[in-house]
Amino acid sequence: MHPRWAGNGRGDDNQDTMGADSRMQILRLGDRGAAVADVQTALRSLGLLPDVDGTAVPRPPHAMATLPDVALDSAVYDQATELAVRHFQQDRGLSVDGRVGEETYRALNEARWSLGDRLLRYDPERPVRGDDVITLQERVHELGYDAGPVDGVFGPGTESGLRAFQRDYGLTSDGTCGPATLRALRQLGRKVTGGRPQLLRQSASFVESGPHLIGRRIVVDPGHGGEDAGYTQGETTESDLVFDLASRIEGRLAAAGAGVYLTRGRDQNPSAAERTAFANDARADLFIALHLDSHGSEHARGVASYYYGTGSGASSTVGEQFANLARREVLARTGMLDLGSHPKTWGTLRMTRMPAVRLDCGYLSHPVDRLLLLDARVRSAVASAVLAAVQRLYLPAEADLQTGTFVLPERI
Repeated sequence: MHPRWAGNGRGDDNQDTMGADSRMQILRLGDRGAAVADVQTALRSLGLLPDVDGTAVPRPPHAMATLPDVALDSAVYDQATELAVRHFQQDRGLSVDGRVGEETYRALNEARWSLGDRLLRYDPERPVRGDDVITLQERVHELGYDAGPVDGVFGPGTESGLRAFQRDYGLTSDGTCGPATLRALRQLGRKVTGGRPQLLRQSASFVESGPHLIGRRIVVDPGHGGEDAGYTQGETTESDLVFDLASRIEGRLAAAGAGVYLTRGRDQNPSAAERTAFANDARADLFIALHLDSHGSEHARGVASYYYGTGSGASSTVGEQFANLARREVLARTGMLDLGSHPKTWGTLRMTRMPAVRLDCGYLSHPVDRLLLLDARVRSAVASAVLAAVQRLYLPAEADLQTGTFVLPERI
């Protein structure tokens, strides 16, 4: 989202990543209790919040609150805590709203871990997550092995890359990162230089797959749905508009030969986990999440796109490329305000195993954007823009087309 509006609207990172079935209480300014004390301990361990004695020296990453129960119950979510949370959210690619929902709390827990703090292994039932996993994934990639996406989740790709490294270096190839593996990782220098190898590998695979769309599997995810209408003004609801937009995109992509799947029907509202699981189970090549936005400011308007990326520099190269392509194509066809493309760690972008992009196609709370979005011709133009962006994503550089010029041929 544009810096002026980022995280100050509806708190969409909670809707986007927690899902409709989340039961976690959102912590905010003025709240008290043990949960607040736990958040403050995590912030202190990261050096973002002064300690009780006024210092800000980080504690061990896995340290938990050790104050008496009375002190825990009296912990207050004050302005200093809110400011620290905002700082953390900004750094981690989350919506910056100063509140702690499920996604922010999970990110705080993951940030506590450094490589070497614990044993790392693949658990299909409860995958290990944390900054130590990100460090491991980056290190394995630097040594020339494919450990899958650098997403902080110890999945089968990470295990496979780690096993290959262990096997080649005479270690026990068990896929577990223990003391012996850590020593080997620390002693060896980088073998791959001149860029981020996992991202170069991802880009190369797209180029090699060919320019056509026939047989591509593309999942389109219209946000909200069912009882969750999203932003509503009069009879206009976000869920209905994005479903109409998704249906138009589905038709155009299908006409170009792609296999297109929507994550929901008109009256359904799957959770974020269900949406990403649907895309993963479909073995999709691309995931496109559609939203509209709103804000209390009368000046908030425009189009923004998002792709997976962290504050440490890990990101999806193809996702970033497609986010830029889609945004620019929409702008060229609608004349809406450009709010840029931004890295985020939202669940729907992080947990999909294919390049994923979220496209926010305007602000329903702004009168100009709303009039445009209520026009069926504009929604058709947005659908054509997404088709053009998908086609351009697969075209080689020398055959790429100028933004706003791609038109679907009459016959495929």
